[in-house]
Amino acid sequence: MSILVFVECADGSIKKSSREAVSYAAEAGNLLGDHEVIAVVLGKYPEEELESLGSNGASKVILVDDERLNENQIRVYSDILSELVQSQAASLVVMSKSSFSDNVGGRIAGKTGASIVSNVTSLPDVSSGFSVNKSIFTGKAFATVSMSGDKKILLVKRNIVEIKESSDKALIEKRAVPDGCVFSEKITGKSKAEGDVLLDDAEIVVSGGRGLRGPENWGIIEDLARALGAAKGCSKPVSDLEWRPHHEHVGQTGVKVSPNLYIAIGISGAIQHLAGVNSSKVLVAINKDPDAPFFKAADYGIVGDAFEIVPRLTKKVKSL
Repeated sequence: MSILVFVECADGSIKKSSREAVSYAAEAGNLLGDHEVIAVVLGKYPEEELESLGSNGASKVILVDDERLNENQIRVYSDILSELVQSQAASLVVMSKSSFSDNVGGRIAGKTGASIVSNVTSLPDVSSGFSVNKSIFTGKAFATVSMSGDKKILLVKRNIVEIKESSDKALIEKRAVPDGCVFSEKITGKSKAEGDVLLDDAEIVVSGGRGLRGPENWGIIEDLARALGAAKGCSKPVSDLEWRPHHEHVGQTGVKVSPNLYIAIGISGAIQHLAGVNSSKVLVAINKDPDAPFFKAADYGIVGDAFEIVPRLTKKVKSL
């Protein structure tokens, strides 16, 4: 039996979230026993980069080597992965949770008859059957889901397990696109969010809210983000006011983030914003209002004027 892990790449590199998914699969394989972890990569990517998945727990990488697959095409990806689930006798498929993997995973479940759970927040409990925990109600509660059937698909939230690291290298097995796959979509243009560090895979995020009073004051956010090597974010009112571009909007209706550290500066902490950040490992709030709702969710809080605190914090970070 095997565990398949769908691995996503960007700009020639494996996404951190996919390395987490491989490490999750390796941990799950230890619990299930006698399960080989096979990573699946679709497209043309450097073999040296793919071999490094061995350090995260994959024994083999199946590379469907076709440049057309570098463009994310849900229908083709679903067809290929469904075929691999059958040919590799996979009892479990692991993916990092995202809007894209939700679409792909749902189609695979339909094609293979697999059961599927998204927003998974725990390793499987196999003491009595097979069950996992998942977050519900925008992270305000958790549900335990029992899964049956021979095939299961898990869409795993970030920061569930530590990324496994070793000197091992994975074996690369190249394959062609299976017969019958139809490339019915064509990418005619792209518009990519720009920035030193993008929100999707950022380990640290520094966000600002209306407490910064205007776009002309955003320099303190940028300086701190640069010092920390962090991505920049903002609250919904800030993007609505066009102080910042909409791709920086963090929250329930914006980008949902799961960094190791999230710093909210001048953000009151509306429930819609907290829903987009509550998977962060550590939350820090800086606000001059001691009754700001964000302080109830934060691991650490500083009550004070952001225009005094943030420059001092940035100076300290730079000195380190």
